[in-house]
Amino acid sequence: MTDKGRDNRNLSRNRPGVILLMTLMLLVVMVTLGYTLTSRVTGRRHRNQYMIDYSQARYACDSAVKYALATMEELNPEIIERPNEPDFSDLFALDEAGYQELLAEWSLEDQPNGLNKGVSLDDMSLMGNFNTKNGLFGNTPIIRGPYGPAWPYVTEPVEFEVGPAKVRIEIEDENAKYPLGWALLEDMDVQREAEAGFVTFCEMAGLDAQQIELLRQQLIEIGALKTFKTEFKPITKTVKSTVPTPTSSSKSRTSRAPRTTTKRKVIPAAEQATEQTEHFAQLFHSSLLDTDALAVATTVGEGRRESALKYIGLWGSGNVNINTAPRHVLEAALIFGGDEVTIAEEIILLRREEPFGNIDDLKTALPRYADSIDKCNKFMTTESKVFSIRITATSGAAKASTIIAVKKEGNKVERIAAING
Repeated sequence: MTDKGRDNRNLSRNRPGVILLMTLMLLVVMVTLGYTLTSRVTGRRHRNQYMIDYSQARYACDSAVKYALATMEELNPEIIERPNEPDFSDLFALDEAGYQELLAEWSLEDQPNGLNKGVSLDDMSLMGNFNTKNGLFGNTPIIRGPYGPAWPYVTEPVEFEVGPAKVRIEIEDENAKYPLGWALLEDMDVQREAEAGFVTFCEMAGLDAQQIELLRQQLIEIGALKTFKTEFKPITKTVKSTVPTPTSSSKSRTSRAPRTTTKRKVIPAAEQATEQTEHFAQLFHSSLLDTDALAVATTVGEGRRESALKYIGLWGSGNVNINTAPRHVLEAALIFGGDEVTIAEEIILLRREEPFGNIDDLKTALPRYADSIDKCNKFMTTESKVFSIRITATSGAAKASTIIAVKKEGNKVERIAAING
C-alpha cells in the first residue's frame, strides 16, 4: 500500500473524532452565547424592575414627607413621669449582657409576678412589656425614654403602606443630643470648657483617642469655614446695590456709568440663628465629616444598637434639653458651669419624678449649685424645639429615604434642612 493510501485510511478513521470535536466546540459556543444573552436579558429585566421599584419607593417617601410635616404641626410632645423605672440615661454605656441584667433586675427584684412597682397594668400594656393574659412580662421589656417610646424617639415609629411601598417614619429629639457645634464655639471665654466637654462626651460615648483626634481634625476643617455661636444680637449691615442711570436723551449715543447706592439693613437675632443652623446642618452632613466612622456600632443587641453618632446632634442645635438628654450629654453641657457630675446625677434623679418646667426650677431644686447652673444657662433648655424626621420607604429591592430637620415652636414648623438618600 502506498503512503497516500495509508494517509487516506488514517483520515477516514479520525473523521468521526474530528466531527465530534467540532460539534462539542459548536455546542460550547452556542451555550456560551445563550448564557450571555440570558444574563443580559435578566440583568436588563432586574434593572428595569429596580427602576420601577425605586420610583415607587421615592414617590412613597415624598408623600410621607408631606404627611410627616403636616403631622408635626399638631404634635405636642409631652414629658412623662417615670418614678419607678430605670432611667434611659446610662443605657449607652451598657454592653448587651449588662443591659439584659438591668432588665432582669427591674422586672423581678422584689416584685411578685415581675410587676414594676408603681406602674399600672395599663401602663405596662402601652409599653409593650406586659402580657395581660397571664400577667407576666415578655422576654424583652422596654425602658421608656422621656416621651414614652425608647430614647430618642418623640413618638413610636409609624409604619404604613403607600401603594406597593412600605413606609416608616421616625421622629427624634435633637435637643437631647450633644450639639457638635459646641466644639466650634468662637467665644474665647468658654473654649476651654467646650474642649473639655467635647472630650468628656467622646470618651463616655466610647470613642478612643485616635477616633477623637480624627474627629477633632475634621471639625477644625469645618471651623475654618464657619464658627459656631450660641448668642445672637441684632446687627446692622450696609448693603450696596448698583442701579443703571438712564441717559438724559434717548438720542444720546453715550451712557452714564451705573450708580451705586447703599442702604442699612437690620438683621434680627432669630434670623441669624436660623441661618447658622442651616449652614451647620449642611456642613455636618457633607464629606467634611466622616459620619460612617461615628456610626460604627459599639453594642448590638435585640432591638438595640449603640454608637456615638446616635448621640450627636448634626443639625446645628445650640442647647440641650435637661429633661431628655442622657448623662454624657448633660455633663458636656454642665461642664460650662462646673460641678457637672453632681448636677447631672441630681437632674437624672429629679426628672424621673417630675420634669423641669424651666431652668429656674433646677436652681430652686439645687440652690447650692445655682451659680454653676447660671454659668451654663445659655447651653440648656427644658423644652425641645429641634427635631429630625427620618422617613424610609421600601419597594421590592429598592429603598428611598429622607431626613428632615425642623424647628418647632407651638404649631409653627420651620424646615431647617433635608437630605435625600
